[in-house]
Amino acid sequence: MLYHSFEIAHAALAPLKKLSHAGQWIYSSPYNPLSYTPFGKSMAAACEVFDRVTKRYDKPQWDICETLIDGKSVPISITTRLSTPFCDLLHFGKKTTPGKSPRVLIIAPLSGHYATLLRGTVRAMLPDHDVFVTDWLDAREIPLSQGPFTLDDHIDMLIDFIHLLGPDVHVIAVCQPTASLLAAVALMAADDDPDQPRSMTLMGGPIDTRINPTEVNRHAEGKPLAWFEHAVISRVPLPLPGAMRRVYPGFVQLSGFMTMNLDRHMESHIGLYNHLVEGDGDSADQHRKFYDEYLAVMDLPAEFYLQTIETIFKEHALPQGRMTHRGVTVDPAQIKKTALMTVEGEKDDICGVGQTSAAHDLCSDLADDRKVRYVQKGVGHYGVFNGRRWRDEIQPRIAAFIADNS
Repeated sequence: MLYHSFEIAHAALAPLKKLSHAGQWIYSSPYNPLSYTPFGKSMAAACEVFDRVTKRYDKPQWDICETLIDGKSVPISITTRLSTPFCDLLHFGKKTTPGKSPRVLIIAPLSGHYATLLRGTVRAMLPDHDVFVTDWLDAREIPLSQGPFTLDDHIDMLIDFIHLLGPDVHVIAVCQPTASLLAAVALMAADDDPDQPRSMTLMGGPIDTRINPTEVNRHAEGKPLAWFEHAVISRVPLPLPGAMRRVYPGFVQLSGFMTMNLDRHMESHIGLYNHLVEGDGDSADQHRKFYDEYLAVMDLPAEFYLQTIETIFKEHALPQGRMTHRGVTVDPAQIKKTALMTVEGEKDDICGVGQTSAAHDLCSDLADDRKVRYVQKGVGHYGVFNGRRWRDEIQPRIAAFIADNS
């Protein structure tokens, strides 16, 4: 009933949203003398803030049309290299000499936000790399006839993508899929797969959440799995394409994220109101740009979400050597050919420092000169893969690591 209640509430707000749209148009119209008064500006600002906190945000666009190479603008074409029921593999193609750039697969989190959250990650990698990205699909749009999607399926899909891109590929996993990528590469190594990636970079991910646990880790570990199943799992309602599919709704996860820093989000929206009243368009645009991305969420398949909670966050199966994939034990010590880099943020309140770099100890048979640990000072979780320090300090180190292992 959780999802149905959300849809009913959204529908109930529709008349008020229509009024707010009309009010915003009336009080911001240059033909209305009131739009130039403090009262008119306040009313227009209030209507916009109401609209933004109650609207449903669509999947953002990538908005990547070009990149700079040697100071010259090079067009970018985004194409779907492979389409599956739960994920599209996107290629950010550029008109350069084929084979010149290292091939890089960026694995986006399947954790509520769309892959476009990595827009800054992709932009920074494009000039010197041939970039592919996993673009996960919203589970509420996937018909029930497509079957479930489990943690094993997630790992299988990563292996399939690596096979597709060939043995020279370098793989970067951001946040949640770091554990799946480490498991996938370990399984490939155990099979002596000829397509083992040249390198893998794990960024701010939960390899061993027993280390420096955060509030997110304590929440996941402190409640029984049955609580998650009954409290946050719901069925997609009609008439959506994924009707009756069990999902972890994106709006539930978003409410959890918002609650963690509720005061900051409230202050931000009060700030938007003040910026609009004062006519500070640049600050208002920055707010809109951030929240258009942050508030756009997708549903996750319930099987994948619950198995991830159980395997990664509650049982700590990977670091304890008890994780299995379709009955086969996952052993990162088998990895000997794929170089490993970990990146963590000093102020990360989602994945504490040490949780990702635990992968180095698990890859015990990988030569030390093929391992790189890096902790970025002064950044939180988001800053590990986006923002100025990502562009200026983290990405150049990853690029050098990829070059050293190409």
